Amino acid sequence: MENRITSIFNIKYPIISGGMVWCSGWRLAAAVSNAGGLGLIGSGSMTPDILREHIRKCKDATDKPFGVNVPIFFRHTQETMDVILEEKVPIVFTSAGHPILWTAKLHDAGIKVAHVIANTKYAIKCEEAGVDAIVAEGFEAGGHNGKEETGTMVLIPQIRKEISIPLIAAGGIATGAGMLAAFALGAEGVQMGTRFALSQESSASNEFKTLCTQLHEGDTMLALKKITPARLVKNELYKEIEKAENRGATAEELQEIMGKGRARKGMFEGDLSNGELEIGQITSLINDIPTVESIIKNMITEYNAQLKKLYPM
Repeated sequence: MENRITSIFNIKYPIISGGMVWCSGWRLAAAVSNAGGLGLIGSGSMTPDILREHIRKCKDATDKPFGVNVPIFFRHTQETMDVILEEKVPIVFTSAGHPILWTAKLHDAGIKVAHVIANTKYAIKCEEAGVDAIVAEGFEAGGHNGKEETGTMVLIPQIRKEISIPLIAAGGIATGAGMLAAFALGAEGVQMGTRFALSQESSASNEFKTLCTQLHEGDTMLALKKITPARLVKNELYKEIEKAENRGATAEELQEIMGKGRARKGMFEGDLSNGELEIGQITSLINDIPTVESIIKNMITEYNAQLKKLYPM
């Protein structure tokens, strides 16, 4: 399966793991890369020193390309980028900020750059900034989302009309059929968070993984729009947030409710009541916790089978 995404990142399959906080450590990144996709280390929950450790362990675990996801607005961004440059990471996916801030400097170091966006306006800015590829993330995705609340099936064809560079679809994709649908709309790759978060190699807690395989349609909702929109599981923390938002709580009041370390407490430590549990809508279709290798193998098999059904020879 060759296209512009596989060529740019030198990978076998145009399948990328999302750089998720508390889920995307070196084990997951290496496993995805070893299985033919592109694994990303999620730096958003790491200090620069911890990131360096994960990068080095990932290098030891795979000889395939891998990358790091960097939320630009995080306070350690400069130090994080310094580590990436020093460790000669070949690929960086930036998010949550303007792509022009780091693209040229990363390119000067020979690093391929993709940027994550949620609307057409910023997709155009990405192309103007010179990124190598764009990740268009729809409303269905877990974690932090765009304020526009545009679904992936609407977002991908809109952006495809406006840009010429390679496009990666994200949000609500966990199967080969989903990948085929994204390709039909103009994507050339898929980035999956939820499916890989619920894998054996994910660094998320077993409690969190098990809970997510038991969720049904409607068990996640977008919240915290006055701060940064995030898709959350409906647990006790979510109910507290919902109650506050319904009475018109300010951004400051919501920040106080969230406090610090809620995402670590929920996804990494397994506090299913009081922790922040970020996961995508597609979790309602997932009921197992397989290896990364089997996830990618099954995706490619299903993709080819569905393609054959649509275009029988």
